[in-house]
Amino acid sequence: MELLWWGPIAGVVALIYAAILAHRVKAHDPGTPEMQVISGAIRDGAMAFLAREYRAIALFVAVLFVILASGLVPGLALRTAVAFVLGAGCSVSAGYFGMRVATLANTRTAQAARSGLAPALAVAFPGGAVMGMTVVGLGLLGVGVLYLLFRDANQVIGFSLGASSVALFARVGGGIYTKGADVGADLVGKVEVGIPEDDPRNPAVIADAVGDNVGDVAGMGADLFESYVGTVIAAIAIGFAQLKEPGALTAVLLACAGIGASVIGTIFVRGADPQRALRRGTLASAAVMTGAAFLVVQATMGDLRYFWAVAMGLASGVIIGQVAEYYTSGREVRALAASAVSGPAPVIIEGTAQGMLSSVLPLVVIALSTIFAFQLAGFYGIALAAVGMLSITGMTVSVDAYGPIADNAAGIAEMSHLGPQVRQVADSLDAAGNTTAAIAKGFAIGSAALTALVLFFFFRQAVGIQTIDLMSPEVLAGLLLGGVVPFLFAALAMRAVGRTAQTMVGEVRRQFRSIKGLMEGTARPDYTRCVDIATRGALREMVVPGLLAVLIPIAVGVFLHKEALGGLLAGAIVTGVPLALYLANSGGAWDNAKKHIEAGHHGGKGGDPHKAAVIGDTVGDPFKDTAGPALNILIKLMTVVALVFAPLFR
Repeated sequence: MELLWWGPIAGVVALIYAAILAHRVKAHDPGTPEMQVISGAIRDGAMAFLAREYRAIALFVAVLFVILASGLVPGLALRTAVAFVLGAGCSVSAGYFGMRVATLANTRTAQAARSGLAPALAVAFPGGAVMGMTVVGLGLLGVGVLYLLFRDANQVIGFSLGASSVALFARVGGGIYTKGADVGADLVGKVEVGIPEDDPRNPAVIADAVGDNVGDVAGMGADLFESYVGTVIAAIAIGFAQLKEPGALTAVLLACAGIGASVIGTIFVRGADPQRALRRGTLASAAVMTGAAFLVVQATMGDLRYFWAVAMGLASGVIIGQVAEYYTSGREVRALAASAVSGPAPVIIEGTAQGMLSSVLPLVVIALSTIFAFQLAGFYGIALAAVGMLSITGMTVSVDAYGPIADNAAGIAEMSHLGPQVRQVADSLDAAGNTTAAIAKGFAIGSAALTALVLFFFFRQAVGIQTIDLMSPEVLAGLLLGGVVPFLFAALAMRAVGRTAQTMVGEVRRQFRSIKGLMEGTARPDYTRCVDIATRGALREMVVPGLLAVLIPIAVGVFLHKEALGGLLAGAIVTGVPLALYLANSGGAWDNAKKHIEAGHHGGKGGDPHKAAVIGDTVGDPFKDTAGPALNILIKLMTVVALVFAPLFR
């Protein structure tokens, strides 16, 4: 049997493991009838939004498929169009199945929390691991089969374009949904009315819970699915160009090893300390992957230079994650919470400064990794470093998708009146989820930087550019345009959240004014209205940013020059990565500072420091869950678009 078949086989193994985990989650007790009703409302809202979002994405996919397949772009084959549709389909499928299980796991986690932390973790984490294993399973299965059929990574890159297109719309749409609902729920519920988080009297509480799933389960899954497949395809292409079959085979087998390492890592996530258990699972995956990478490289290449490139990428991912954890927890968060004593302005200033500082070390790590990997094995070394960083994507997505399940479980515990002890257990799970979410976002952005660099080198190879001359006015123009695109994109995303949140705030205020008995708990709020506002706002606002990411690189390549397009891509990477890190980590720090105060520090809930921290958190919401995460997809999608449409620019 040809060794390249191990790629699809490993993908199938991951999908089988995901199915086993899903079965285990469903076997747990879903709780009381009231809990099941609440969970059902969350699940129905999430799946309804996903269905409407996917219909909108399907229209975009159909139009682009016609363009790719029609021959309007010389040099593009039908195979590229087919790969594009399959990439979009696999990304959609991963999001659908992952979120379906996540919305089943939330009430089961809340029920398990009645027995303690360890039983609750044993439900919540496998629920998230379904998403992680589905992402890598469908990703490697799709890439592996297409490469075996086409034997040309330049045609398989269409798969990455499909994945990137879905990822951008899913991330932006999901981010607008979740943060529009979250900001509305917090500003009126906590600050104006003074009711607890997840209080069933708050009309936006179900929309907020739905948003956790569509943003941080389906959105994050699509994000890392796109990074994962883009990196593997680029590594196959560059490896084949430099080393023929051994180069392509090494990239595929390393991805297979990463799936095995992720599966083993999930076994280590157990115990009564969620934070320690999740960290132990991640480090176990990284350790197993390091050993497996050594064996793979020895078997296929017989040269340890390639192993050190992989190990460097893997270590870089861990370091970037730890930097994100440092700036969104511990001493930094305590200092940020202390600043809330002086009011909202110091909270905003300190959180902004911490986010900016958090972007420094990751960029230094990425820069050093790029230099050393190139010195070890040229551009293929950089590709292997990116594969190394993303090799344990299955574990990374599992840890991240666990967070919204824990958050939903805490909300269900509150809304179904399970008592303070159950809520405390659920909040402990949620607190660990907030930190792991910050780590996952940092990892996603760091991996996006290496992925974009690898795709950039692939683009240079595809259009025949040997060097990009910074003294060329076309290149300088492209560099400046590329540098400003992330700011334009982030501004559009945050304004979209602001508009949706304003509508949500108005609706929540209206219901508190007009529904008699709502504050007393004798009347039921209109949850459906808030869910509809968030859905319509997200679907309407996601269109323009998504189209810009596709149209800008094509316009620059056609109307200026391919070197200008190279400058555009480089500029977007240079400004997009630190901006994304700043936004994601500032938002994470503000969120955890609020939770630190809610735990009883600086006067606890309801005091002026708490209100100041809530304001900081609402500012940070679109930072960390909309604009920041979407930027890493932007820089990758622009590069993939440039790659696919490369025949236009030669």
